[in-house]
Amino acid sequence: MPAEKLKKLLDDSHIKYISINHSPAYTARETAASTFVPRSEFAKTIIVELDGEKVMAVVPASRHVDVQALIQLDEAESGRLATEEEFKNSFADCEVGAMPPFGRLYDMRVFMDEMVSEVDDLCFNAGTHAQIFRMDCEDYVALEKPVIGHFAVKD
Repeated sequence: MPAEKLKKLLDDSHIKYISINHSPAYTARETAASTFVPRSEFAKTIIVELDGEKVMAVVPASRHVDVQALIQLDEAESGRLATEEEFKNSFADCEVGAMPPFGRLYDMRVFMDEMVSEVDDLCFNAGTHAQIFRMDCEDYVALEKPVIGHFAVKD
């Protein structure tokens, strides 16, 4: 089960979370709608390549990644969105596109848009298109220690 690695991390770290099963949904907007979660509280994980390194960019479901702003935040030379084909093998325990925003599980750095850090509860895919986790955003930030900045823009 894809969420097992994530559950172990959260349980071992004594972090409280709620697991929510739902009918399959394949976009962050669909998932937020099917689970009655405001799009501002549903975080989607986008894989970006910065100077050849794959990193996670976490933004609200209602936004997308401004790659140029992320390049500036990281002081990188170059960056682009990675294709699913390029990153799917990095997440062997997840369905493609349903990666949780925990880079520590996949040896990736994490960048989180400041809009995400402003919500009380954070919801995100738990490795499948039919399960999400909900947890306190402050707990997420304390555990994952993402680089926080402004790089999300309206769709």
